[in-house]
Amino acid sequence: MKQVSLPCSLLLILACVFGFPMQGAAQAQTTLPIMPLPSHVVQGQGQFLIDGNFGIALQGYTEPRLQRAQQRFLVTLSRETGIPLWREAQFNPPSFVIKTGGASDAVQQLGEDESYHLEITANHVLLSAPNPLGVLHGLQTFLQLVRTTPQGFSVPVVTIDDQPRFPWRGLMIDVGRHFQPIPVIERNLNAMEAVKLNVFHWHLSDDQGFRAESLKFPLLQEKGSDGLYYTQAQMREVIEYARDRGIRVVPEFDMPCHTTAWFVGYPQLASGKGPYHIARKFGVLNAAMNPTQDSTYDFLDTFIGEMTALFPDQYFHIGGDECNGKEWNANPRIQAFMHAHGLHDNAALQAYFTGRVQKLVAAHNKIMEGWDEVLQPNTPKDVLIQSWRGQTALAEAARQGNRGILSTGYYIDLNQPASEHYLIDPLGGDAASLTPEQKARILGGEATMWSEYVTPENIDSRIWPRTAAIAERYWSPQDVTDVPSMYARMAIVSQKLENYGLNIDYFTNRMLQRMSGEADPVALKVLAAVVQPPKGYERESLGKYNAFTPLNHLVDAVPPESETARQFNELAKLVASGRATPEQWQQAREWLTLWRDNDAKLQPTLAKSDITMELIPVSHTLAQAAAVGLQALDALQNHRVISADLRQQNLAWLKTAAKPRAVVVDMVVPSVELLIEATKTQ
Repeated sequence: MKQVSLPCSLLLILACVFGFPMQGAAQAQTTLPIMPLPSHVVQGQGQFLIDGNFGIALQGYTEPRLQRAQQRFLVTLSRETGIPLWREAQFNPPSFVIKTGGASDAVQQLGEDESYHLEITANHVLLSAPNPLGVLHGLQTFLQLVRTTPQGFSVPVVTIDDQPRFPWRGLMIDVGRHFQPIPVIERNLNAMEAVKLNVFHWHLSDDQGFRAESLKFPLLQEKGSDGLYYTQAQMREVIEYARDRGIRVVPEFDMPCHTTAWFVGYPQLASGKGPYHIARKFGVLNAAMNPTQDSTYDFLDTFIGEMTALFPDQYFHIGGDECNGKEWNANPRIQAFMHAHGLHDNAALQAYFTGRVQKLVAAHNKIMEGWDEVLQPNTPKDVLIQSWRGQTALAEAARQGNRGILSTGYYIDLNQPASEHYLIDPLGGDAASLTPEQKARILGGEATMWSEYVTPENIDSRIWPRTAAIAERYWSPQDVTDVPSMYARMAIVSQKLENYGLNIDYFTNRMLQRMSGEADPVALKVLAAVVQPPKGYERESLGKYNAFTPLNHLVDAVPPESETARQFNELAKLVASGRATPEQWQQAREWLTLWRDNDAKLQPTLAKSDITMELIPVSHTLAQAAAVGLQALDALQNHRVISADLRQQNLAWLKTAAKPRAVVVDMVVPSVELLIEATKTQ
């Protein structure tokens, strides 16, 4: 769904596209239309034209991965320009030269050199890097610089020296709750490459499904997946696909809890009596492995051996989160074991389990990774902690001597705006007080896409483009924090991501067409453009959801953040503060008028089905809020007084209107409230 742009936003985007002389990352954040921003930039005058004479060549070290990267680059550039460069560019005289110093590790390692040097003149482009990882990143930077000019397609003259701030820059996709087919995984790996993320965390098991084929224990997928799982051949394909794009693949098999799906085929692993069935509800469930029997560890030793042989990365994630201990409390044998071994509570029992599993992982030559709960005073120092509890917990891990990554603040399933994610830093909060040695143990972070409310149809819009802002936080210098610049650049990058196979707008429009039964549901699009899902975990209290609930309502179709409403909010701030231009006053009036009048156009179509009938009050609320906004706009523009009683009446109504209806939130309401509040000083 395309969003309307404001004049002020258009000016900023134009400034990004055409650029101004600059030096350094601080100025780059308002001039280069790319994400993440490079660490060092020197921009010159002029541009390098891209036409049918464009040629490219590899020099120095080469390998099949570099050749595939070159071809992939040409395919994407051809989509960007419409010029069939994927064929001709390899035969034309080279105007773009790629120089690679040497090989990277056969299995990509944490902390490998990812730097690159990109030098663009009016006649020539040189991309050089110590190894293929830097080349992959430099190619993506060039693609993001491509723009349309009066002379044709071009990139600006610029010299970039770039390297990441953090070595661990990840995206986690949960495929346990809602399975995501291979094409979904691969197109998101494409997008990860575009914004220089380098770790794909594959959450492969949970209560609602076990998604990885095991040849040693086939009942895991045969009984625990509803037939929705990845074969080992498919997983190897994803691993190679990711490596081609400079991305490590870290598997997660959650244990000892979130394990209901394990027990459907192998109930002997469980602490409870069963019988067990694939969970259909979400949340923290009771099922837990039995940590007191040696047979559990024999099983896990064989299973971990099989999976570590399949996944070459040095890290192996064992989960470890959210054990409520209810099955342990109800099992007399487990209670007797705890008493005999001096384990005073369930946390101590889980620590015992984690310690034994860590030894199994280490015996298979891997480093264990787990969520906050695995950290105990005696946890080996090489265990990596992924923090969902926050910067304080992450800092504590670093003080204790463990390395860690941050996910708090990057839960993209919670529908927070990009600005909130953008301003969270792995070295912020309590971590800012760490010593340099302790700070070095914080390796970066991961955005997390938990899948209770996503399907293959809407997952792209839930991950992107906001994850591009998170990617910038992991890559760019810490002082790159200009939020307006971020939004302007993110809008450009979002459009470019379509060239990588993402289907954000396509699927949103298709879902709206299906809901309405119309080929072009204009009035429904107007409504959809200014509502968004509720933030945080509020959706859980607004309906009954399970793994079979159809996710085909408006809340599932719209993006997590309304760009139209965000821009209108910026406009309302200008109007309320008296800083708006005449054009901005007019834009505000046009939008409010559009929203006020849309209800009359939309209402006749909403009674067609239950899915759209629930939107009747949503549409009414938007129209009423817009009418109140127009009233406030008139008062402000004409210096007319609104009575205190009417103002309070409107504010009270807006407070009610701000609550979710049909599980969506009207994001015009906060902006109208700003306008009403501004009339106090009229």
